[in-house]
Amino acid sequence: MEGEHKSQKLSLFYESGVYSFDDSNAVFVDSVRVLNRFYHRFSVSPSLYYSRFFKTQTTPNAVSSTVTPSPRKRKRKRRESRPLNERELIALQRHQEARPLLLAAHECLLKSTEVLNALKTLKSEPSCSTKECDGGQRSFVDLGHVAPQLEVTLSLRLSDNDADPHPLPKDLDDLPSGQCCVEKVLRAFNNLVANDTQDDAVAKILSNSYIMPRESCFYMSDLGQIRNLIPAHADSGFNLIMVDPPWENASAHQKSRYFLSLPIKQLTHTEGALVALWVTNREKLRCFIEAELFPTWGVSYAATFYWLKVKENGSLICDLDLFHHRPYECLILGYSPGKVNNTDNLSEFKPVKNDRVIMSIPGDYSRKPQIADLLLEHVPGLKPPRCIELFAREILAGWVSWGNEPLYFQDSKHFVKKMIQ
Repeated sequence: MEGEHKSQKLSLFYESGVYSFDDSNAVFVDSVRVLNRFYHRFSVSPSLYYSRFFKTQTTPNAVSSTVTPSPRKRKRKRRESRPLNERELIALQRHQEARPLLLAAHECLLKSTEVLNALKTLKSEPSCSTKECDGGQRSFVDLGHVAPQLEVTLSLRLSDNDADPHPLPKDLDDLPSGQCCVEKVLRAFNNLVANDTQDDAVAKILSNSYIMPRESCFYMSDLGQIRNLIPAHADSGFNLIMVDPPWENASAHQKSRYFLSLPIKQLTHTEGALVALWVTNREKLRCFIEAELFPTWGVSYAATFYWLKVKENGSLICDLDLFHHRPYECLILGYSPGKVNNTDNLSEFKPVKNDRVIMSIPGDYSRKPQIADLLLEHVPGLKPPRCIELFAREILAGWVSWGNEPLYFQDSKHFVKKMIQ
């Protein structure tokens, strides 16, 4: 029975990309498998998504909170220790409270040979090798300033279930029966660009191609245009609001301008929203969120999740107790109240529980794991919910992605074109 149970869980992991450990508040997320559920003709390349950790492969020998350090080429002078200041003491206390949870979660992963073996197969996945996947990264931040009228050509495949008033047939011999292709030329900036079909779409800007998953859209702009996303009626607002601010680039002035001024209340659905905010371990930011940001947004704190970063062999990316470089980040969750007090709706979602640990292999710099599946049951209001990500650098199926570079990880160079179409 135990073997059958593990087999079923592993099969579900291969399908969903999410593995829940028994009798634990911990999960492992393979973001590549999660993302590839929403693409038909393309797939995300594991070797590119996890490129930082696919250079070498080792096996952890024992359950440990540390990683075996590589030999140092030269000795560094030891800095004299100094007493911790008040803010550092608070940060240390937060870490000590989280430490047992993180160690227990990591132990679950290291004991799960089926998950560790599954991770080894990621290296055997094909890498990007077709012409359709050629591309060079462009800076949309710069393009937005020098070419604000830039256009995007959106190629859509329509099936019998997708309605379009003016279909334009193209390459019909290459399309499956019941499908046709249309092209739309739209403004790339300060405009809602949507793939409302059940298939992947290709968006071309200049010489680059970008892959959009089904039923997705993006609005590429600076903060001055975000209010164009505020719905005319609150019942068209959003139930799940993900925020991944560029904390490392923020000065004190930017924090006031870019973060405090985000229209969270106006974006919230009339029945309320779950707000999920990514934050690093800098205590200054945690204090800012608790004392200023959430109160200004009108968001009430609900829980904290931890993202524990591991390598493809299950070991942590660095020592758990490194003071200025922890191998984890936090997701702060809160609720933005709606404009109606619908008591019937309270039974339709589960209140979020504190201290959940999410383990995954990190992608490119600052790219977060795909955790939407873990949040959906805690979202008030509509089912399926209306979702938006602020400061997005990728596009998700069923979501609105806003930011000044939401196409960053949609460049075709990150994808493999499937042989069967």
